[in-house]
Amino acid sequence: MDITQAPPPAFGAETTVAAGKQADPLSSDFETFLRMLTVQMQNQDPLNPVDSADYAVQLATFSSVEQQVTTNDLLRALTEQIGGGSVQQLAGWIGMDALVRAPVAFDGTPVELRPEFAPTSDAGVLVVRDASGAVVRKDTLTPDADAVSWAGVDANGSPLPTGAYRFELESYRNGTLIDTKLAPAYSRISEARIDDGSILLRLSDGSEIVSTLVTGLRAPD
Repeated sequence: MDITQAPPPAFGAETTVAAGKQADPLSSDFETFLRMLTVQMQNQDPLNPVDSADYAVQLATFSSVEQQVTTNDLLRALTEQIGGGSVQQLAGWIGMDALVRAPVAFDGTPVELRPEFAPTSDAGVLVVRDASGAVVRKDTLTPDADAVSWAGVDANGSPLPTGAYRFELESYRNGTLIDTKLAPAYSRISEARIDDGSILLRLSDGSEIVSTLVTGLRAPD
């Protein structure tokens, strides 16, 4: 294996609908409806009064219309937010390479890593595992390595099969292992979406992460 040592877009402000502006016309209409209903009751023919069920139907019909108007206003605000804001900005993530501690889909193209060893370490080892968790390669690195390009070959120099691989960094001090953690690696973003207020990114290996775990972005080579 050849080893060479070597912010998410801001999202626009949410579109909100002022509750007061919504409520004023609806409240006014409802009060007008109640006044009309009261006048209707006061001036009905005492010999042929309106059945109470008819009043209930009128009230239920107006309430249904009122709720529908409110729903339409909320849907309109949501459509404006999605159509002209957040989702369009999410498109900027698609196709970008995100620097994240996660497995990477290897397709024969070298994988770029950014090692981060423990501060007090004096030696390090890059451990490469396949999708099953089996170790396919180990290589010694110096703690001052700023970047590593993993060529995707085994100890004999033969190309490894395509698939998902993860990269672990073992930090040593005086020959003793003091820390092990996933190495930040660049992984292609294939999907971005909003889920329950969080931005989820689907990476090249099929895994999903929240956008806050991304520590760097770059345009694909």
